[in-house]
Amino acid sequence: MDFIVPPSVTTGGIPWEKVLPPRLNGSHGYYNWSPSLLIPETDSVSSVYCDEIGFTVQVDVKHFNPEDLLVKVVGDFVEVQGQHKEQKEGHGFTTLQFNRRYRIPKGVNIMALESAVSPEGVLIISAPMLQIEGTRCLT
Repeated sequence: MDFIVPPSVTTGGIPWEKVLPPRLNGSHGYYNWSPSLLIPETDSVSSVYCDEIGFTVQVDVKHFNPEDLLVKVVGDFVEVQGQHKEQKEGHGFTTLQFNRRYRIPKGVNIMALESAVSPEGVLIISAPMLQIEGTRCLT
């Protein structure tokens, strides 16, 4: 069975009707699909704040225990890593892990950086600004 698909080219130049079966490209049938679904949505997994008081990063880590997390400063970045040990799940094993890096703005006192996990499972990383006149967050 042949399907006639109208030509369409996304802004990226990929002719999606040649990549995806016709029932998935949004041009035929019941499905409402578009190539934009391949782009992951941003979610509220983390947030970064910086003002005249200091620098704060909040990361949702509710699926990790505090001992599963590692926070370290590498150059002008703070790196957060989380990894579960391998766990038996059903008929197999799973491992959950993530890595995130956040640039530390100029003017932040890196030596005073602290981290803690809230009871709600949010990792909070914070550091005050250096006590220099006119210091503000610059990236």
